[in-house]
This record gives sequence, structure tokens and C-alpha cells, in this order.
Amino acid sequence: MINTDKNHKHTYDAQGKMTCCTQEEKIYTKAGAKELVKGHHKNDGHNHDHSDDDGHDHSHSGDTDNVFKMFLPAIISLALLLAGIAMDNWFPQTWFTDWVRIIWYVVAYAPVGLPVLKEAVESIRKGEIFSEFFLMGIATIGAFAIGEYPEGVAVMLFYAVGEVFQTMAVSRAKSNIKSLLDQRPDEVTVLKNNEPQTVKAETVAVGEIIQLKPGEKLGLDGELLSETASFNTSALTGESKPDTKNKGETVLAGMINLNTVSQVKVTTAYTDSKLSKILELVQNATTQKAPTELFIRKFAKIYTPIVVLLAIAICLLPYFFVENYEFRDWLYRALVFLVISCPCALVISIPLGYFGGIGAASKNGILFKGSNFLDALSDIQNVVMDKTGTMTEGVFKVQDINFNPEFDKAEILELVNILESHSTHPVATAIHEYVGRPNNEIRLENTEEIAGHGLKSTVNGKDLLVGNFKLMDKFGIPYDLDPNSIVYTTIAVAYDSKFVGYITIADSIKEDAQETITLLHKLNVNATMLSGDKSTVVKYVAEQLGIDNAFGDLLPEDKVNRVKEIKAKGESVAFVGDGVNDAPVVALSDVGIAMGGLGSDATIETADVVIQDDKPSKIPMAINIGKQTKKIVWQNIGLAFGVKAIVLVLGAGGLATMWEAVFADVGVALLAILNAVRIQRMKF
Repeated sequence: MINTDKNHKHTYDAQGKMTCCTQEEKIYTKAGAKELVKGHHKNDGHNHDHSDDDGHDHSHSGDTDNVFKMFLPAIISLALLLAGIAMDNWFPQTWFTDWVRIIWYVVAYAPVGLPVLKEAVESIRKGEIFSEFFLMGIATIGAFAIGEYPEGVAVMLFYAVGEVFQTMAVSRAKSNIKSLLDQRPDEVTVLKNNEPQTVKAETVAVGEIIQLKPGEKLGLDGELLSETASFNTSALTGESKPDTKNKGETVLAGMINLNTVSQVKVTTAYTDSKLSKILELVQNATTQKAPTELFIRKFAKIYTPIVVLLAIAICLLPYFFVENYEFRDWLYRALVFLVISCPCALVISIPLGYFGGIGAASKNGILFKGSNFLDALSDIQNVVMDKTGTMTEGVFKVQDINFNPEFDKAEILELVNILESHSTHPVATAIHEYVGRPNNEIRLENTEEIAGHGLKSTVNGKDLLVGNFKLMDKFGIPYDLDPNSIVYTTIAVAYDSKFVGYITIADSIKEDAQETITLLHKLNVNATMLSGDKSTVVKYVAEQLGIDNAFGDLLPEDKVNRVKEIKAKGESVAFVGDGVNDAPVVALSDVGIAMGGLGSDATIETADVVIQDDKPSKIPMAINIGKQTKKIVWQNIGLAFGVKAIVLVLGAGGLATMWEAVFADVGVALLAILNAVRIQRMKF
């Protein structure tokens, strides 16, 4: 689509390929979703490789309310075509001859043919000669040249109808993705009179102070008030290395706080809109191509020019070998061959198969960030999972308090309660429910979350430690008990370098956890549980669920090492987690899966698949959707190759007419579309 704006300047990539006015932009505009490509070509931190773009990027989206408008040119052409065929065959009219007949069919051709011919010319200008527009253009013009007017109109008409069905099919898949993503709230914690309050991000005024816990994403631009803080800026820059900011420096919406509770003074109004996030993720899903899809794109670039040369050969070579050579007959065969050869059915059916899979997953509360992850998950051999919040409810309840009598139990619980208010871990909620509202008059200093250990802070000049027994060991706090003798999850507490005691907390296994493991085993997938929780608790849960392997007392780096061990065997791994500590191992896995509802933003940002409602049974469902999608894609490939091969041979031999050619091209494409849409109706 060449831009006619006089002020418009074309942009090019490093290889000299135009990055504006592309076929992709044309299709998005036609589908009423031009905003999906706005800003896509700037450096937004996402490496969208379009080096294989062959003009066939059928990534349609938009509102199907304008379906009639999309079908209108085809309806006009169909009405005129049917009237013309009727006057040719069943209701002959004396005036419907010669130039009147030609003009009639030219008018029927114009609504669907002119846009395609225009695109063919523009593709040639950009150096993409052998596009689908070029093939359709020369085939239909050739049909007119030899007097086959109805067939010329019919080929272009069915092609246009196929384009509209494409648009509608992908639009449906994308609307499912949008509706899924729009469920995630945009809220921030602001400090009002030194009291934390959760409010909608768009209601926060300039000058207000936001409190950011580890793993939370900043909702608005601001100035850092804390002395120092580390942020994951990959959402903005594409750079995953943590960026450390100091007091007074600017921090931007989209940055994720990593390891300490931070305070940010808002300097600009709310700009990180929900719509822009949705559109960005949908756009990313369309650009992450599966290997099968990339292969077909490359194949089409080689296949199309070869078939054009073969068509020329079919038309001209028989002159030297056939008696009674009729140019018109062999030209017709060549045109039939060209229509059949158009790779639309192949190039359309594969992306639509993956869009169908992404749409079906979205409808079931699972977001795939690209079709390549559907492919990867379909062949996964191991699912490695976290325990808390993944296979268990993540809703803890305090069972018992075991404190040394020399400490004031109520005072220590108040200190533990206020410190836990700085954590996003479900254990913190259990403490709050047991103790009550945190006392915000208690002043905490130098608060930090130590990954895999717990929380550390200073109160009244004395160190307060709340976490597991590894935290006690780390700071050299002596205790006279064996932590492994306690079955429940244990929260150890130390104050003023003395061991205070421990709080026992119990979590419950999710309803569908047992079913999840059973379904994984049916899919021949091994299940492994890795957790930072106590080994006794982890092994107990694993035994209850029938999990193959279970390991507890792990730090984030220990989880990484366990996954590396599995990958060293040459096996594929999907990791499922929900905490900020899981982000490194999620990134390492072949497929990283985040539990979206309870999951932290850092993990969801890193993950390839997001399960929105935290049901572990969605894990085998996601694998099954991947398998069904791959099956449908290969069905479409087989159908397209099979029918085309048969009709190509018939066409070259003069046994197939333009009508068979239309079926072999547009008919197969429509069947492939219907097959791709079928996955969205499947029950998983």
C-alpha cells in the first residue's frame, strides 16, 4: 500500500527493505485495525524479524460489525456475474453480445479485481514481483484476453471472498486474546497519610507517592524517592539486564521493581494505558512465527516463480512438439496452471491454523505470546512446576505460634505483620489475617526481600528477620530444633540477633491438581516439582498428587540448575511458576508458563504462556491445544499440497478448467480457513 500523503517519507531497514506501506499494513487497514501496526516499526525493544515477509502476511484483525461493508464488492460482482451467466446460458438476450457483454463482465470484475491489480503493481514497485496479486492479475486478465470472461470474474470473486473470510477468522481469534488480556487490573499502591492504599492507576495525581513491592510493575512515570532500586526494563528497552536507579532518577511506567520495596513520586499523568498493552501483546503474538510457518513462507518465495516459469513453458514449449498447436488452448492451460499454483492456500492456512490455536487458548483463559510456543508446547517432554500458588491454593492459614517465652508474643507478631506487608508472598496474607491490620506507626528501615530466604528490616535500631531457617543460617542466628521435624511450612523469626521462634502455616492443594498430573501422564509428560518450601512439605504434596520427582529447600539458582540437568539429557522443559523468584527459570525453559491471576508481573513479563485463572489443569489443556493446532496445520498443508498436485497435473494435461482451478486455489483456502476455525469450537 503506497502512501499518497505528500508529507510521508518511506522508512527502510538495514537491508534496504521498506518497513512502511507494507502488505501487512494494507491488510490491517482493510480489517479496520490499523492501530495494531502503529509504532510497530520503531525501535520498541521487540525484534520483529520480517526478513521472510513475502507479501503474504495475512494477519487480519478488526471489528466484524462492518462485515457487510467488507462483502459489498463481492456481492456486487456476484450479482453481475450470475446475471451475465444467466443471459449467456438460460435467458439469452439479443443485446447481450459483443462489446455490451465484454463491458458487463468488466464492470462485474472491477469491484473485486481493481484493488488486486493495484496491489500487484505496488508489489512490483517494491521488488516483490511474484506476489499472489500478480498471479491472480495475469491469470484473470489472460482469461479475459481469450474470451473466458465469466471464469475471469469468478476467479477474482472467489479470491476476494477468501480474503474477507480470512479477515473474519483472524479477527475472531484476536478479539478472544484482547478480551482475555483486558481482565488484568491496572492498580497501584499509593501512600496517603503514611497508609498504603490500592487505587486505579488512572486516578493517581501528579505528586502522589507510589509504593512498589518486589515484582510489581510501575504504573506511571515518576522520580525515585528511595536511595537505590533495581528495575527490569525489558518491557521498554528489550534489555533484560537489571537497571539500578538512584534517588532522584527518573523511572518509567512499565519498569518492574526487582528486590527492594521502593517509593516513587509521580511526575506525569497516567499514560500506560490498558489498550496499548493489549495491542502490543497481540502484535507480538502475530510476529512470533512457528517453524512450520517460517518454512512455508520461504518455500512460497521459491515455489511461486518456478510455477510462473512452468506456466510459460506450458504455453510456449508445445509449439515445438505438438501438431496442430493452438496458442489459445495452451494459453488457457497455462492460465489454469497459474491459478492453481497460487500459494494462497498454503500461506493462508498455516497462520490461520496457529491463530485458531491462539484464539482457542484465549477462550479457555490461556494466553500464548506466539505461535512458536504452541509448536514447542505440543512436543514438550517435561513439565517442571513450583508448589505454592501453582499446585496449591497459595492461601495459607496460621496453624500455631511457637515463640520463646522471653519475648512479648503480641509485640513480635505486630513487627512480623508490618514487615510482611512489604511482601507479595501468600504467607504474608496469612499473617495479616491472623494478626489483623498492620500498625503503620511502626517505623521500618532498610527493608529488603532476600530471594529464597525471606525479609530483613531494622526496627528501633534492631535487626528483624522473618523467613525460612536458611535466613537464620545466613545471618548466623542459632536455634535448638530440627526444621525437618516440622511437617508444615515454617516461618522463622529472629529479633535483635536472637532466635524468637517460628510460626507454622498450612496451604491446601488445589482441587484440579490431581487431575492435572493424571492428564500430564496420559500425554506422556513427566512432572517434576521444585520449591523453595521445606522438603518435607514438598514431598508430602508430591506423594498426594503422584508427581514423578520433587525437590524442596531450593533457592532460585538451585531451580535453574535442576532445569539445566533435565535439558542436558536433550529433553524439552516447560516450567510453571507464579513468583518473582521463578522469573530466571521461566526464562531458561523451552516454554515458560506463568500463573496469571496470582503471578507477579515480573514472571508474566518473562513467560511465553500465561494461565489467567491459576488452574493447573490448564497446563495439560495448553499442551493439548498445541497438539491439536499442529495436527490441524499439517492437515491444511496435506490438503493444499494434495489437491494442488492433482489439479496441476490435470490442468497441464488440459483436463481441468478454470473452475477446477478456482476450487484448487480459493476452494482449498476456504476449506483450510474452516478447518482452522474448527479448533476454536473444540472442547478441551
